[in-house]
Amino acid sequence: MDILKFFMLRIYIIMFWFSVTLVVISVILLALYGLNFGVDFRGGSVMELEFSGGRPSLDEVKGVSADAGLADVAVNYVGEDGMILRTKELSENEHQNILAVLQSNFSGLEEKRFDSIGPIIGQELKTKSVTARSLVLLAVIVYIALVFRKLSKPLSPWVMGFAAIIALLHDVIIPVGVFAVLGRFYGIEISAVFVAAVLTILGYSVADTVVVFDRVRENIIRGNIRGNMDGGFLAVVHKSVMQTLTRSLNTTFTTLLSLFAIYFFGGESIRYFALALIIGIFLGAYSSIFVASPLLVWWSRK
Repeated sequence: MDILKFFMLRIYIIMFWFSVTLVVISVILLALYGLNFGVDFRGGSVMELEFSGGRPSLDEVKGVSADAGLADVAVNYVGEDGMILRTKELSENEHQNILAVLQSNFSGLEEKRFDSIGPIIGQELKTKSVTARSLVLLAVIVYIALVFRKLSKPLSPWVMGFAAIIALLHDVIIPVGVFAVLGRFYGIEISAVFVAAVLTILGYSVADTVVVFDRVRENIIRGNIRGNMDGGFLAVVHKSVMQTLTRSLNTTFTTLLSLFAIYFFGGESIRYFALALIIGIFLGAYSSIFVASPLLVWWSRK
């Protein structure tokens, strides 16, 4: 093994095990803290209020809410003049009574949003979210197996499919671990918007991985025609990664620019949707190089 090949191998091994470490840490954090599911999943009601006459303290709002009959309520600041109240599922009469009490105690109060979801609907949404992610992963395996079926002799397309799936799991588990920490220490909740972000990450990540795999296919075909593989399969995969690297970096960079703009200027309601996409899309470009590609080389040897 020459020096260049040895260096390439070491870089891929180091970065791959770094990724494994991040995934393990994310799983541990998820097991310790769990996810702070929002109203969309566990049911309940959310009131978003805006105070034009000066925002009161959290304790003041909690005290008034308790006097109005809301003993169990979570209150958090949002934006510069707003608050979000999360509590049990409220009927419309209870909602209007509580709103009237709050408006009588705090001048300049305006309700910006009210959402109420029953626990049955929340559980159904949770089940459907898991089903949607599972179907996406299954569809990715089948899609890659069909697209790369002509490589069945030098390399099984099912190997490519499973390598892509592990890279996708890497891209999803780490953001979930981050949001477990955010939910535990900052009260960030997981809503249906987060599910949309996860599905978007899956689509973006698999597209980046397929680009690398497609270049691997082209280089294998060219190598077979010429009668050599230019230093082995590791060299072929590394060459394919380098040929697609500029495209991946440019696409990822321009996408992240838009997402950072959404995160800082898009408003509170989509801020954490943008954050999930920022983490997941960065990981998608990273995993296609340092997770999917090393797995492809390892499985090809097996």
